[in-house]
Amino acid sequence: MQYKYETHTHTSEVSKCSKITAEELVRFYKICGFSGICITDHFLNGNTIVPHELQWAERIELFCLGYEKAYTEGKRVGIEVYFGWEYSYLGTDFLTYGLGKKWLLDHPDLLSLSVNEYCDLVHESGGFIVHAHPFCEADYISMIRLFPRKVDAIEVLNACRSDFQNKCADEYADNYNLLKVAGSDNHKGRLDRLCGIQLKKRLKCVNDMINAIKNGNTDIIEIKSIIDEPESSR
Repeated sequence: MQYKYETHTHTSEVSKCSKITAEELVRFYKICGFSGICITDHFLNGNTIVPHELQWAERIELFCLGYEKAYTEGKRVGIEVYFGWEYSYLGTDFLTYGLGKKWLLDHPDLLSLSVNEYCDLVHESGGFIVHAHPFCEADYISMIRLFPRKVDAIEVLNACRSDFQNKCADEYADNYNLLKVAGSDNHKGRLDRLCGIQLKKRLKCVNDMINAIKNGNTDIIEIKSIIDEPESSR
């Protein structure tokens, strides 16, 4: 049996650009046969709805809301939900896994760090960093920035990026001998295709996922999405 996991999603509770609630997102992936998903909302230095004028602890509480709602719904419908976030630096995005809400609360100076200092701190704390869609091009991105010495893996297949951009990411990973991950970057649920990782063993936690990626026990997958949600599953 193969177990499918989504590594890159956004909830409307936290990410300003998302059009789907945490509960809807979880139900959609359950219908599509996934065993688990990672909630990776845009962090406080990205496209977030969390007000910047609040105190750090208040901002983190609001930031974690999407994940917490998804986790509760995951327990109800029977799908694993893992916590992560998408840290941004001038349009360059880093999916961060393996660290929790308490770690964020304990680091109120996080946004004052340089991008290199951020990556070093995450690694010192046992976290795992994936460079998301490294060759993404957009009006708000002035240049493509690569950090091969600061990340653990590359998102080489992203459902919302072009084949050319994904091919560049795959070649980048090969050139630097970096681990490969795939994700949908899902902001709306019903995408035409979904990307993620697949393995033969069910994961127990996010650290289990990290170890599986590090040990080469995951395969990259791309599947056709289920566009229409059956009424009985709502």
